[in-house]
Amino acid sequence: MPRVICTAKMCEFGPHFEILQAAGFEVDTVPTEVDLRKEPHRVVEQVQGYDAVLAGAEIYSREVLAQLPDLRIVSRYGVGFDAVDLAAADDLDIAVTITPGVNHHSVAEQAFALLMGVARLTRSQDQAVRRGEWERALTPRVWGSTIGIVGLGRIGQAVATRAIGMGMKVLAYDPFPNKQFVDSHAITMVSIDELLSQSDYVTLHLPVTPETVDLINKDSLAKMKQGSVLINTARGGLVDEDALIEALQSGHLRAAGLDVFKKEPLPVESPLIKLDNVLLSCHIGGLDQESHRDAYAMAAHNIVKLYQGEWPEECVVNLKQTPDWKWTR
Repeated sequence: MPRVICTAKMCEFGPHFEILQAAGFEVDTVPTEVDLRKEPHRVVEQVQGYDAVLAGAEIYSREVLAQLPDLRIVSRYGVGFDAVDLAAADDLDIAVTITPGVNHHSVAEQAFALLMGVARLTRSQDQAVRRGEWERALTPRVWGSTIGIVGLGRIGQAVATRAIGMGMKVLAYDPFPNKQFVDSHAITMVSIDELLSQSDYVTLHLPVTPETVDLINKDSLAKMKQGSVLINTARGGLVDEDALIEALQSGHLRAAGLDVFKKEPLPVESPLIKLDNVLLSCHIGGLDQESHRDAYAMAAHNIVKLYQGEWPEECVVNLKQTPDWKWTR
């Protein structure tokens, strides 16, 4: 009987158990007290002997994958795959899958929650009222402001439609935009430098690749408008946090809303925690009840399809030169 272990957070409930068990898999979960993001050295220990892993954000480096000879699939819960060494997975003939199209509305909602929280001073207002203080302040209106969307895939598009509903002017940067979507929503496509210099709010929706690591750095931050805001619900690796902290401390940026970080959980000693003009959340952008259910279902179906000889093209992110991949080596 093939074996699957679920290492993703909150995997104790969801449709994946029924889907996998109905296909003949034995399904186990990592003990709740084990956090593989905090204890990456335990990944090999937990995944050893399993044919597939329904994976969370833990790291699958070449060293880790090389120590898992039985592993055939890393089925990621979510759309990010920067935690998996794809070149190593290719070399070891391990399929890596993601769950596209299930959480874009959730991420878009979180991006706007952070944007509106920053725009309306929600954090400081809440704390002031709790202290018995009545600190009213004037803030720029969101309606009529300009939002720059970096990455116009599913999530970026979901942000764009919400921004239009909020009466914002929408700029976007994407190397390969969906022309039909752009035209039908009258979105202005610009270069990344134009977007940074013209936007009141810049929101990131790109994967982390060698080309996008630290896309937001000292130079790109200097190109942003004085008093603008950065929102990141994509990946922490897109932002040079030291440069961002400097821009926030100097007042060049009015504020930032961050759901993702270079190191997660965010260390309590991070200067970001001490900044009053930063709104923080714990990488919950892709989490709501519906996306949780649908992502676990798709991650499980990806494992079943590959086991049964199907190839979920939209979900497999590696093995581009191996169309004849088989479960059995």
